[in-house]
Amino acid sequence: MKRTLKQLERAIAQASSYDEWCRASREYDRLGGADEWKDIDRSPHYDYELIRNRLWQIRQARERNDVNKLVFHLHEGLHGNLGNISNPALYGHSRIGTKRLIERYLEEVCTALDYLCDGDFAEFGLKQKLDFFETTGQAFGQSCLMFSGGAALGLFHIGVAKTLWEQGLLPSVISGSSAGSIVAAVVGTHDNDELAAKLEPENIYLEAFKAIGWKGLLRGTPVLDGDHLEACLEENIKDLTFEEAYRKTGREINITVSPYDRNQQSRLLNWRTSPNVLIRKAALASCAIPGIYPPVSLWAKNLDGERVPYIPGRKFVDGSIQDDLPIRRLSRLFGVNHSIVSQTNPHVVPFLPRSESTDSSLSTLSDWAIRNVSMNLHYALDLVRRRVRSNDLGLVVDKAQTVVKQRYIGDINLIPPRQPRNALRVLSNPSLEDVRAFIRAGEQTTWPKLAMIDNTTRISRTFRACRERLDRLEERTLNRLSVAANG
Repeated sequence: MKRTLKQLERAIAQASSYDEWCRASREYDRLGGADEWKDIDRSPHYDYELIRNRLWQIRQARERNDVNKLVFHLHEGLHGNLGNISNPALYGHSRIGTKRLIERYLEEVCTALDYLCDGDFAEFGLKQKLDFFETTGQAFGQSCLMFSGGAALGLFHIGVAKTLWEQGLLPSVISGSSAGSIVAAVVGTHDNDELAAKLEPENIYLEAFKAIGWKGLLRGTPVLDGDHLEACLEENIKDLTFEEAYRKTGREINITVSPYDRNQQSRLLNWRTSPNVLIRKAALASCAIPGIYPPVSLWAKNLDGERVPYIPGRKFVDGSIQDDLPIRRLSRLFGVNHSIVSQTNPHVVPFLPRSESTDSSLSTLSDWAIRNVSMNLHYALDLVRRRVRSNDLGLVVDKAQTVVKQRYIGDINLIPPRQPRNALRVLSNPSLEDVRAFIRAGEQTTWPKLAMIDNTTRISRTFRACRERLDRLEERTLNRLSVAANG
């Protein structure tokens, strides 16, 4: 048995596709005893009695066609982490999946939502359906995907995005900072028919780095060619505004930029806050590492479709400096209350655990150490900032403070394996083999998290699908009424 499990471990590690990984993982769970663990409801990591009771109530109301009671039960207790069912510890006992009770509960909730959405009920008509799915869906919230900075290491994000998209799990709300903004922009400007080809290594143009002269770093002038980076973005990102991209793909892309001024807060650009801004320029600004690339002016389209400066006189730089993971603003703008983070920042990745189910005492100790070091650095930088008179130097210190203060993880974290030599390739153009390796690392890192991502996003995805069907039904109903009135 041990020999067979070792062989399966090698098969899991060497899998070249998600299907291969799944087959080996399921067999490992079957032979290793994890399937028996899944069948047992009881666990200290969640309130199994609450979930069991809620499952029974919802199923009974649906099977009896008691719409009013079903709506009552869903209104009463539907929220994202009911009974702690999203606890990462529930995914540490098996290679794939979790307690079957949790999966049955999630399946029943989604079945009940589809039943309410698509059924024909005298007491629960279209208006009541629209009200229920709008208010309950907003209260439940949704997940977002956040791509961090990381320069060339951000190629890892492509593998993450590719895997989630192929499995139908790519959230509609996606943010990107610095290198992450490029991947977010690529995903957000290509529709589903275009994306499969675009995410292949051979179709990604990555000649982003061209040195002007490293001596410029000492003189305070850029050392890399911003025009060369912009040409790279033009090859990868369609020439669209945020609103145009949203209308084309349905994906709500967010790009973080930091003002090139002291005492200014970062901006989150998207189709709601800045619909007319050109995405290419936003990504270029988000990648403009101070001292490495020159600051960038944003551009937008006016009412006549002409390109005009956006906030004339103001320039922007690297978005990850002030808000690598803009979860608070995503929560306010899009009702996000759950985050999936692909984190590649070289100053962060070495210190992060690779599993959310890491022993809690070690995780607490690690968090304490990181917070303690960050706090001391923040105070030291604050003392320096108060004594700085130069605007440029003061800007650098301000940005350094925000880097120290940030939180760099989310609810589910996708972090590349530790490879110290990658730090030497942060600002170098990758070869095609490098691109393939980074994408494969992103895919292989995402595969073990897919079951958790699927479960934690299943209800919000069902809400979204139901709202889309109801919106189409409402539009058809209004068109029929309009035709009848005019006839």
